[in-house]
Amino acid sequence: MDTILVVDDIEINRLILTDILSEEYNIIEAADGFRALDILFNGDAVPSAVLLDIMMPGMDGFEVLSMMKSNARTDRIPVLFITAADADTNETRGLQEGASDFISKPFNPDVVKARIRNNIQLKMYQDELEAMLEQKTAELVTTHERTLETLATIIEYRDLESGTHIRRTSELTKILVRAMLNTEHYNKQLTNANCNSIIKAVALHDIGKIGIPDNILLKPGALTSAEFEIIKRHCAIGHQIITTIAEDTVDDGNYLAFCKEICLSHHERWDGKGYPNGLARNDIPLSARILSVVDVYDALVNKRCYKPALTHEDALRLITEGAGTQFDPDIVAVVQTVAEKFRKLEELLGDA
Repeated sequence: MDTILVVDDIEINRLILTDILSEEYNIIEAADGFRALDILFNGDAVPSAVLLDIMMPGMDGFEVLSMMKSNARTDRIPVLFITAADADTNETRGLQEGASDFISKPFNPDVVKARIRNNIQLKMYQDELEAMLEQKTAELVTTHERTLETLATIIEYRDLESGTHIRRTSELTKILVRAMLNTEHYNKQLTNANCNSIIKAVALHDIGKIGIPDNILLKPGALTSAEFEIIKRHCAIGHQIITTIAEDTVDDGNYLAFCKEICLSHHERWDGKGYPNGLARNDIPLSARILSVVDVYDALVNKRCYKPALTHEDALRLITEGAGTQFDPDIVAVVQTVAEKFRKLEELLGDA
């Protein structure tokens, strides 16, 4: 049974409305705006609708409505103002400020019931439509994410990777950001939601390599200065690819925003000597600073066409030596606390 809150400083009005509605609804009464807000904000159940008198001492109906609209718990509850028959001005103002409907005095039982029933049903339909829209949006976002991740995996194979680099960097990032989230330094910069988005976004960090010629991307030996300049373009190419996609895509949880940050800035250095923009320290987006450490660690402990794999201990030593120059020293400090988890993950998923 739906609950209706009746707010009126005149007791006889509350009694009449309760008598009209009590067979269909659970009725809660409040004699003033202060008591009504206490029920709305602190009560066990949220009413399905509020019948609200406009003219009340202490706090009038408009003030109560304003407070309801400013609170996430109550901003969507249908509010039906109780008005006098000649209250056109109040009705206009009420509609402008968010009232759903009006009930005029003297009360007509059939009209009262019909208006309440209609507003509750309308709210129910709106909720159902929004839930359906959220579900469809989530499905579309998931489809886009999986398409992008598949593209990133294809590019990884083209780069002669084993196909597990993306999975490893995602899992390493998960370990790192969860640890960062529990530190005093980062728990105000990170949330569970954006941690999840960063974890998903790291898969796209090298998507820009699709624009690098094979003879340079797959070169087994050292690159010339000119070739390295071409390799460096993959950051801007990746950023542009994601920017183009984002123009026509719903960005759930800032996923694409983090993709753009990571693509563009994961080769920046803490000391400002990285590329493509020479950013330094906190000017480098946090998501890119996180991936920078993870990506280098994974590259160090796995074999590449241009180098052998290092041990976990040697890789961790190089990461630690790079704190304050190549890497954010605070992030490196967190890496040291989860180093054993990094080692176990690489043993499980590392290249043969």
